[in-house]
Amino acid sequence: MDSRPTLSSKETKTGDIVGSWLFEAQDASREFQKSSSSGTSPTNFKKRTAGNHIASICKQSMASSDSDDDLKRAIQLSLQSTEPRVKSSGLQIHPDIINLDIDHETTTDESHIEVTDQIEARPQPDAASIAASTGMLGLDRKAMEQERLARKRKASISPPPSRKVARRIESTAKVSSNRSNADMVLFDKQNDTHALPSHIHSPAFPYPKGTVKKTWLFGYPRQGDDIKLEEVLQKNDLALAVLSSFQWDVEWLLRKISTKTTKLVLVMQADTAEAKAQYRQETASMPNLRLCFPSMEGQINCMHSKLMLLSYPSHLRIVVPTANLVPYDWGETGVMENMAFLIDLPRLSAPQPTSQQKMTDFGNDLIHFLQAMGLEKSIIDSLYHFDFSATRDLAFVHTIGGAHAGDDEPWRRTGYCGLGRAISRLGLASNEEQALAIDYVTSSVGSLNTEFLRTLYLAAQGDDGTKEYQSRNATLSKKAKDYSTQVKRRADTQARLHKQINEGFRIYFPSQETVEASKGGPGSGGTICFQRKWWDSSTFPRQLMRDCKSRRGGALMHNKIIYIHPHPNSLSLTTTAVTPWAYIGSANCSESAWGKLVKDRASKLPKLNCRNWECGVVVPLPHAATFSSNNKASMKADEGGKRGEEGLDLFEPVVPVPMEVPGEELAGKRPWFHLDP
Repeated sequence: MDSRPTLSSKETKTGDIVGSWLFEAQDASREFQKSSSSGTSPTNFKKRTAGNHIASICKQSMASSDSDDDLKRAIQLSLQSTEPRVKSSGLQIHPDIINLDIDHETTTDESHIEVTDQIEARPQPDAASIAASTGMLGLDRKAMEQERLARKRKASISPPPSRKVARRIESTAKVSSNRSNADMVLFDKQNDTHALPSHIHSPAFPYPKGTVKKTWLFGYPRQGDDIKLEEVLQKNDLALAVLSSFQWDVEWLLRKISTKTTKLVLVMQADTAEAKAQYRQETASMPNLRLCFPSMEGQINCMHSKLMLLSYPSHLRIVVPTANLVPYDWGETGVMENMAFLIDLPRLSAPQPTSQQKMTDFGNDLIHFLQAMGLEKSIIDSLYHFDFSATRDLAFVHTIGGAHAGDDEPWRRTGYCGLGRAISRLGLASNEEQALAIDYVTSSVGSLNTEFLRTLYLAAQGDDGTKEYQSRNATLSKKAKDYSTQVKRRADTQARLHKQINEGFRIYFPSQETVEASKGGPGSGGTICFQRKWWDSSTFPRQLMRDCKSRRGGALMHNKIIYIHPHPNSLSLTTTAVTPWAYIGSANCSESAWGKLVKDRASKLPKLNCRNWECGVVVPLPHAATFSSNNKASMKADEGGKRGEEGLDLFEPVVPVPMEVPGEELAGKRPWFHLDP
């Protein structure tokens, strides 16, 4: 992710369009750090809710030892001065496009402007002027109020309508009022006549079986494997959009949606009651917009999930991107690339909804996640009116923030435990002899160690967390007759896993050299997050790190992708077929993203602690690409048992591979440290 939108306009001229709450965040973080260093309290925070909100974030960041919270990193980087490297897309923001009562896409010619080959820099107001007129969401409340008063004045000077027209207006007003106050739904019975069979593949319904696309990137040729946000949203037919993101540029987003006809639900992070109240106040005049705030209580540190539920007259589109809802993540500045999974699900032809028992595992896990986030029940219930059968061979995996324990073992459904459970249910589990090759592309790296990597490796083999948990918590009795046998078995298992991880696990993250040589330079690497203290730790697996270089030369990545396929050494040891699969989602390579299973002190039962909200999709390769001992593709092993030539190209027809492979080792280079460039 590009760091520049979190900088003040005085510190950057990249032209990224950002919400003013990000500018307030930077100012507040400066005040907080200044007051912290001087030992005084940041009294100015009392004057601004945004300041209070960011102060709490800064405190959490200082207290956390393993957080891949992009914004916190970006805020800290924003305190440094860097030279701008990228010019603006030239798109202008006007206060008269904010009101959701107005279809701003048809009010001005400028609203139709798309990013073209001509990029121009534009001046930006300073943080003080923005903060004075806008709120935490970057919405110009003064302009919105002026619009409301203008509509009121226009209504007061207009002649009264005839009785017949008046009755029609009154009737329409009642219907409109009822719709605005009624529950939002993804399924509308009035549109049921538009139902399509699941085999339909039309321009308006292009992804009935699902697809994975790169995000479009300005300045790079389109190869048929990328997609723009406008192409994702298809605004002309969009009835309702549920959007979840960590970072937001609300004004920019509203320019891409027809706000007269589209209802919006924004799922976002708000740490305090004051922040929630502030957001609600700023959007109170928008009848087509509602907000959802997942829990941030206790240990929860970050609402990091990225998800879109897009409802059209004929179908539901589910999108799981790695990108936030900001222009640089969707390629408009030409410096950062992402990925997105999309699938179009038709409305059911039958009038009755699907039952929970007949819903696919993908659908049930999605619903479980939405319920945990606190999304409106009416929206969740309407999902049962769509045909999820195309998701039967896919998995929706998630991390639900908080602690998960109890008799019903909720810990098995989320985090890395939920990933292992999903792999097992899809029939993708592998045994001990089937060593895996794991290529993890990440935009943030946590405080990694062997124990954490072991949990991910076992989850990729289909373990729901039980094996690793038992190996850490099982007590061997010295009085047992087979005590020595048990000790040896445990040691052998640990040694085997250690060897498989060292030979097969690769983590792709850019070096300082790669970031500096990128199209955007160091200024675009502020939210590609890694800390020097973790790299310098004696337990950090430096030998597994690879320099992440994009195949689109000069671009940086905000991807979170995991490619799983058999290690070449295992192909000669077993004839059992192993199906490669990939994960695409929001989870970076960190414990914060995947959780940690511990023994609860009170109950002595397993408890999964998760600091983040995350979500993603598991996409198996088709059976034609299945590996076995008779089909080794292009994978080879060198003499040391280490991985040699890569077989990742086989993923290309299904999941694009954005980075150069196998990648240069980072052990002999300097990784990119976002706080210490």
